[in-house]
Amino acid sequence: MKILAFESSCDETAAAVVEDGRRILSNIVLSQIDIHARFGGVVPEIASRAHTEAIIPVYRKALEEAGLDATEVDAVAVTNRPGLIGALLVGVNFAKSLAFTLKKPLIPVNHIEGHIAASYLTSPDLKPPFLALVLSGGHTSLVEVKDYTDFALIGATRDDAAGEAFDKASRVLGIGYPGGKEMDRLASMGDPTAIPFPPAAIRDHAFDFTFSGLKTATLNFVHNKKQLGESFSHEDLAASFTRAVCLAIRSRLENAFRTFPHKTLVLAGGVAANSHIRREVESVCKSYGITPVFPPLSLCGDNGAMIGAQGYYNFMDGITADESLNAFATSTMSFKF
Repeated sequence: MKILAFESSCDETAAAVVEDGRRILSNIVLSQIDIHARFGGVVPEIASRAHTEAIIPVYRKALEEAGLDATEVDAVAVTNRPGLIGALLVGVNFAKSLAFTLKKPLIPVNHIEGHIAASYLTSPDLKPPFLALVLSGGHTSLVEVKDYTDFALIGATRDDAAGEAFDKASRVLGIGYPGGKEMDRLASMGDPTAIPFPPAAIRDHAFDFTFSGLKTATLNFVHNKKQLGESFSHEDLAASFTRAVCLAIRSRLENAFRTFPHKTLVLAGGVAANSHIRREVESVCKSYGITPVFPPLSLCGDNGAMIGAQGYYNFMDGITADESLNAFATSTMSFKF
């Protein structure tokens, strides 16, 4: 079964063709990083306009790369939650129009579930049940994947996402946007114990995170140094900040491994590309006899292939929609229509 899938939840316009939920026939991603870099972050209205301009070229390129005509696909899948509402609506409305015109089934996909499904594309033996940790610019979610379309959200951030925290720290350091890759590089050269940042975990909840305090501590540290006219090591700050995030992740995963019987953990989302986080996850998994599954870096960020992968399993479970499908800024795991 060949599914044409669209993703436009934030600042990447993406389209892909995926076969049977496991094989990528094409995967086209057009990033808006250069557009938003001057503002230090994503501007929702600008993102929506850019999606409108890009979605038809991206759609045509995805079909061309797959060697298919639009009439040869079996269904159309699209991210309809969560994300920036204006950006989502571009993808949803285009996918609805296309499915209606082609008389093909329309499949709604939850963006977070799509990130998890990215691992199916490169791990042929992977199948539920397992645990998943999704780390991205807008989401930090610890999920129990009971089946391909049966998810239980067991932990999440109470405020800011891990990716947003990294972006804020990079702006304070003057690195620019996005700063994740540079923060990763700087952290490799610094002392992770140089600055005692607060923990990014909730004391009264075994699985939840909080990153707002870590962001504030970073901002205060830098401002205090500047006010006193004192220099500080950017490498040490990046390393200490990254260590605080890694320790929070480790503690939440340890609690999850002690609570749930699953023997596999999927790490997903754009922040899953961070080398320090990958090593920390590998370490804690090894301590508990858990098998870690990491998508390749090319599938960590937002892309259409992950939506096509999850779209296949949604369709097989009867999760489809009609022309009344809408977009939603917030997430509801395991929603059905």
